[in-house]
Amino acid sequence: MTPRLERRHLLRVGVLAYIGVMLIAPVSIILYRTFRPGFGHFWAWVSTPAAVSALKLSLLLVVIVVPLNALFGVFTSILLARTNFRGRSVLQAILDIPFAVSPIIVGVALIALWGSSGALGFVENTLGIKIIFGLPGMVLASIFVTLPFVVREVQPVLTEVGIEQEQAAATLGSSSWQTLWRITLPSIRWGLTYGIVLTTARTLGEFGAVIMVASNLPGDSQTLTLLVNDRYHRGAEYGAYALSTLLMGVAVAFLIAKAILLVYRLRLRRSVW
Repeated sequence: MTPRLERRHLLRVGVLAYIGVMLIAPVSIILYRTFRPGFGHFWAWVSTPAAVSALKLSLLLVVIVVPLNALFGVFTSILLARTNFRGRSVLQAILDIPFAVSPIIVGVALIALWGSSGALGFVENTLGIKIIFGLPGMVLASIFVTLPFVVREVQPVLTEVGIEQEQAAATLGSSSWQTLWRITLPSIRWGLTYGIVLTTARTLGEFGAVIMVASNLPGDSQTLTLLVNDRYHRGAEYGAYALSTLLMGVAVAFLIAKAILLVYRLRLRRSVW
């Protein structure tokens, strides 16, 4: 075996070992401990009233957060890709803040802003609208941590597509909204789909920011991630394993959906070429 082949094999072994230790081993342990007592026990734990309530709350957050960030992401991407303005680079940097800031800090910042003694505390004290330790606070935290995903998927697509088709549509008399619906949105549908998939997965799996602004009451204000943490610290480890497996299953489903969409997109491009 030549030194070059030896280096290749060594590199492969190193990569596989790293992936095995960091990813495969932890996931395998969770799956083993989940299904060791049997599928019946797994179903019993994921179908308890607290688990069903947590699942419903998690899905409710997805239903609220994903459309809002999708709408914001599309218009922000159009702004960044189609216009040059003073402060554009600053806006680009601001959009990356959720990637750099710990979710715990996000929760603390929301409490300082929207809490009863915060800068906007009059919303709760005067208007009676409870933000922190209520559903609105959980929505705000989820929006913050998932805000960049759609933008970072759609903006490169807009840049790659260019403005020729939009200019042609405007020349033929199309209004701005007609151009948006008939030209821009169809051209970014794949990037938008990927962004929505990532936003959904992150919303379902968010923990740090949400736990800071949620009352964390079982059956009332616990998402799936909060319920996993609660069960584990209460000594119900098997319940935590079961819900962790459920969350992993949902995440894997979204990853598979994204991979299928990517393959379909590549095949569609090849057929067009």
